[in-house]
Amino acid sequence: MKKTLGVLAGIALIALSGQAIADQDLKVGKKIYDRAFGRGCGACHDIASNPQLSELIKAGKLDKASFASTLKNGKNGMPKAMDTIMGIGPVKKAGFSEEQAINAVYKYLSK
Repeated sequence: MKKTLGVLAGIALIALSGQAIADQDLKVGKKIYDRAFGRGCGACHDIASNPQLSELIKAGKLDKASFASTLKNGKNGMPKAMDTIMGIGPVKKAGFSEEQAINAVYKYLSK
């Protein structure tokens, strides 16, 4: 009985830990989107004349590899973003790598 309870508690802890990581990714992803370049990605991407990132991602028209490439290399009028993203407080506080930061903002836009 004690062993079963211990196993169940361990499973619950793992599940909660995974949820906490997922929640942190969404929170950090939102912070990246809101704060990148001091005014947020949405300053350009939430207006009619620019691509709506969330809609493109949800529709499968912007995969994570292309999204990551644009953040790292820039595209058309969009500058490289990774230095700015990596300098955002919540990204530094979470200790995210570039890949984790990209995953977080992509996950936030995918929700």
